Amino acid sequence: MKDYFFLAFNNLKRRKLRSWLTMLGIFIGIAAVVALISLGQGLQDYITEQFEMMGANKLIVMPGRGMGMMTADKLTSKDLNVIEKTKGVDMATAVVYSVSLIKFKDEVKSIFVIGLPTDKTADIFKEMGGFEAEKGRDLKEGERDKVVIGYLLAKDNGFFEKAVSLRDKLVIKEKEFRVVGIMKQIGNPGDDSQVYIPIDTAKEILDKKDEIDAVYVQTKDGFVPEQVAENLEKQLRKSRNEKEGEETFNIQTFEKLLETFQKVFSVVQGVLVGIAAISLLVGGVGIMNTMYTAVLERTKEIGTMKAVGAKNSDILLIFLFESGLLGLIGGLIGIVIGVGLGKGAEYIARMALGVSLFRASFPLWLIFGALVFSFVIGSASGILPAIQAAKLKPVDALRYE
Repeated sequence: MKDYFFLAFNNLKRRKLRSWLTMLGIFIGIAAVVALISLGQGLQDYITEQFEMMGANKLIVMPGRGMGMMTADKLTSKDLNVIEKTKGVDMATAVVYSVSLIKFKDEVKSIFVIGLPTDKTADIFKEMGGFEAEKGRDLKEGERDKVVIGYLLAKDNGFFEKAVSLRDKLVIKEKEFRVVGIMKQIGNPGDDSQVYIPIDTAKEILDKKDEIDAVYVQTKDGFVPEQVAENLEKQLRKSRNEKEGEETFNIQTFEKLLETFQKVFSVVQGVLVGIAAISLLVGGVGIMNTMYTAVLERTKEIGTMKAVGAKNSDILLIFLFESGLLGLIGGLIGIVIGVGLGKGAEYIARMALGVSLFRASFPLWLIFGALVFSFVIGSASGILPAIQAAKLKPVDALRYE
């Protein structure tokens, strides 16, 4: 085997330019696959970490039959009371939210406004979202005209032209609020540009009245979240006079949310890898073309080897090793480029966009799998040319011009 390897390697070295051009399709394809899968895996790892931070003992009750925010269905304070009294529920907190125009100095922007309770139940929401005041403080019980802002609002040109500071004033729906806290960076522009005000004030200025947009629930120790979710469904159906399967609300558990995200990521990742795999197909065709050309160029050489005792299997293995090496070396280069692309995208996302959820992850199975796959593509592409070379008769090969 060692002899086959060195013979194949030397043959590729003799045709350096052609070998590099042949590998081009392979390493472009492998680089694209490695970069895309690493970014998808990194994002999936980030989401999983976030869910673990939330804790498995949390549930979310929302109006409507899906996870969408735009729905005509509503939750009310009556539903919140039912939820709080359901078996297995430790605490529940209601939130309201809406996009609203906010004025700071002479600028007016559309910002996502969230109304939060000012008592200890708000901790459930903060834990699930990873919201923590980096400067200043959280909202206090009884406050009505204070606001906590997202990280981006406190940066120059992050959202407003000038940074919003503690004790500055924001005007929401013609009501003035004083900034008392600045949230720690979450990692995505959506969360980092939100503002948080007391829920009672939010209901007034956002015209929510008795409406609730979501209820965050913490289960008691010793209770399985899925069972608590079933209890909630039964109690809410009874309270809202709705039949099973016709509910105008939905309950999401930690496991359900994670499963949904993973399914979405798998589909998106599969599509992206499928597109990148087209380059590998082109690379495989390139290897096959090169190997057919090599068979024609080395016909006399093949005849000589057979004349001195080389078997058909020896010729077959030599050409398979060559095509496999083309794929393997192309794969190695592609992995290096893919790692660079993945890390480059992560750096740009963090430094230029301020997005920390965009990260690249390179598990061993990805690196090893890319190497094996590139070798298999190369070897498979060389099978037909290798069979053709092995079938050549010594006399005909030696007479070939």
